[in-house]
Amino acid sequence: MDHTLLLSSGYEPVKIISWRKAVRLWFLDKVEVVEEYDEVIRSPSLTLPLPAVVKLHRYVKFVPQRVKFSRQNLFVRDNYTCQYCQKSHPPSQLTYDHVVPRSYGGKTTWTNIVTACKRCNHKKGNQLLHAVNFNLAREPVEPKWLPLFSPAFQTESAPPVWRTYLERAS
Repeated sequence: MDHTLLLSSGYEPVKIISWRKAVRLWFLDKVEVVEEYDEVIRSPSLTLPLPAVVKLHRYVKFVPQRVKFSRQNLFVRDNYTCQYCQKSHPPSQLTYDHVVPRSYGGKTTWTNIVTACKRCNHKKGNQLLHAVNFNLAREPVEPKWLPLFSPAFQTESAPPVWRTYLERAS
């Protein structure tokens, strides 16, 4: 396991972090280890159990930040659904498309990019929507937030030691 579940001081899931970051936070006395994996971390002078779940000591107010524009976040915003044919696809079958092509002055922004399946993206090509009789499932907007875990994340696939904390949050 190379990931650790980070909990708030009230035991709510905050995010998934690397085990290395969890160990750094533990050494800085910012977290306590709540659950451990069966594996250990070894250094020349130290052997530690690999942290599975850590909890922050202090309450930390999480200030919403702008959502980073990325392919993954775009797919999450659009729920892994092509905005032209409205069919869900696995990430390997998805791409993104400029609603107003860059050659027509379109920008690479949240409000001009949508998730598209490869077939629809190829069909639309470098044209405007009306030229190919395409309609958007919904207008693209900049998200204010994204879920803690992507829709592709399944609680059942989480490590067993995380499930108690994830189920409490549901």
